[in-house]
Amino acid sequence: MTPLIACEDIWKIYRIGDVEVQALRSLSVTIKQGEFVAIMGSSGSGKSTLMNILGCLDQPTRGHYRLGGVEVGHLPHDQLAEIRNRRIGFVFQSFNLIPRTSALENAQLPLFYRGLSLKEQRVLASSALERVGLRGREHHTPTQLSGGQQQRVAIARALVTTPSLLLADEPTGNLDTQSSQEIMGILEALNRDGITVILVTHEIDIAAYAAREIVIKDGQVLSDRVIGDRLQS
Repeated sequence: MTPLIACEDIWKIYRIGDVEVQALRSLSVTIKQGEFVAIMGSSGSGKSTLMNILGCLDQPTRGHYRLGGVEVGHLPHDQLAEIRNRRIGFVFQSFNLIPRTSALENAQLPLFYRGLSLKEQRVLASSALERVGLRGREHHTPTQLSGGQQQRVAIARALVTTPSLLLADEPTGNLDTQSSQEIMGILEALNRDGITVILVTHEIDIAAYAAREIVIKDGQVLSDRVIGDRLQS
């Protein structure tokens, strides 16, 4: 069976003046459809660079990245944007919500490029908000919501396009313990529904929700293991 994600000999090299920085060095990894994977590593290890490449936000300097069996590592930017909009959902630490816009309108945003009517957009966004437990909060703005609720809106926005892959970069970094547990419970439920979840975190207790842990160091895979004591919500 073709893996959802296949990275082969991926390098990412940045040049800062005369200095060459190797963010990723001959990194290879495969991830199957339906997995829940935590990517860990210290600051500067390359984990965020890897996440950006997996999400088609950046491209490798060399090497191969295949998504669903299709080489996407060096596609033109417009094709990468199409893949992001149709196949990948993103959740970030800082939520990235529009402040004076309602939860419903924030969740609708990715649908503006789909050619759907406003009514269709609202139905899909409302359904996504209900899926993350925000029924009745559709017309609240981010300032009227707690941090945990704002992250739920961000997850709804990621889900509204029905992605097969959800990328979460430190999704609990700005949350208290209870809110973090609630968010991880939502990600677990989405994974049980068949969505592949890849989580970047430096917190061991958050990584424990995943079924597999990949540790990155100096731009390479240091370890890749199944987590035997996975937490259950």
